[in-house]
Amino acid sequence: MSRPVPWIPAVLYGAVLLGGVYYALIGPGLGARTAGYVALLGALIVLDRREWRIAPGAVSVLRVVLLCSVAVLDESGLSRVLFVLVPFLAFFAYGSAVAIGLGTGCVAALAGVFTLRVPHWQVRAEYICDLLMFALGVVLALAMAAVAVREQQARARLEGTLAQVAELSAARERNRLAREIHDSLGHHLTAIGIQLEKAEAFASLDPQGSAQAVSHARWSANRALEEVRASVRTLGPESESEPVGLSRALADLVHHLDGGSRRITLEMSGTERRPLLVLYRAAQEGLTNACRHSAATDIRVTVAYDERGARLQVIDNGTGFDASDEGFGLSGLRERVRLAEGTVAIDSSPAGTALTVGVPW
Repeated sequence: MSRPVPWIPAVLYGAVLLGGVYYALIGPGLGARTAGYVALLGALIVLDRREWRIAPGAVSVLRVVLLCSVAVLDESGLSRVLFVLVPFLAFFAYGSAVAIGLGTGCVAALAGVFTLRVPHWQVRAEYICDLLMFALGVVLALAMAAVAVREQQARARLEGTLAQVAELSAARERNRLAREIHDSLGHHLTAIGIQLEKAEAFASLDPQGSAQAVSHARWSANRALEEVRASVRTLGPESESEPVGLSRALADLVHHLDGGSRRITLEMSGTERRPLLVLYRAAQEGLTNACRHSAATDIRVTVAYDERGARLQVIDNGTGFDASDEGFGLSGLRERVRLAEGTVAIDSSPAGTALTVGVPW
């Protein structure tokens, strides 16, 4: 595990270094012992500031050897505080169990040193206080390491969650864009096919009607290109790309699909408060399915506005379809309506299909 608080050892090394040098200046004076003390502390700082290509266990052993060497050369006794780093750093490298064991061993080792070097230290308040303060330092070091590890783990979980959110957001935006392109491009391609079939059928019988059908097909092609460009360009909320007016937009749809062997009518009632893209896309989907798949000859599009919202119906006299076998278009429409907090109902039979979509204001 990487060490989340690399500055703590450096701060302790620096404090002990300054304290030991200051003690030497006001006490026994500077000499070879002080120079060795400074050199060993410098080696400890380098050891903890660099990444080594040797086993972590070897680094830990080398650190303990250097700490013991510093303690031997230290005349002030300040260096014993550095031994709290042994369990602290072990916590990141080996886990809490090893760190607690090493911390207990360090406290026991200090008590052993006092027993060997200070007769009857057990009844001397200053040594008992030193041992208790060292034990408290070990406990605080372990607690700080545990907090740092938990914070590091929480940050890693947060980063993972943010990555998942970003991935889901990107997937949702891709699905939205795919749905936009499918709805607009699919409808207009259907319209182009219908008008070209009409132009071919009436080429010799009604040149004017054939030319009009070609004109409608050209309009649908240009409109499809504009809507695809708008979908790619905005990549924003659906409300940003709503048609200027639903009535006018639906009238254009019906006008460029009507004719030939197929009759399409549009009825609207009530007052339109604002354009609703979801109803426009629902009308596109219903008209596309009715014209392309159901062989319908009569299609009625009705829109009713009231105080609660808007309701759209696309009813045809085609052959119907299996409601359990919905394609991408209808599943995408259901998702659109769900996001708008509306409802979708599809009633299909061999006598025809009725698509009903309701959306609140």
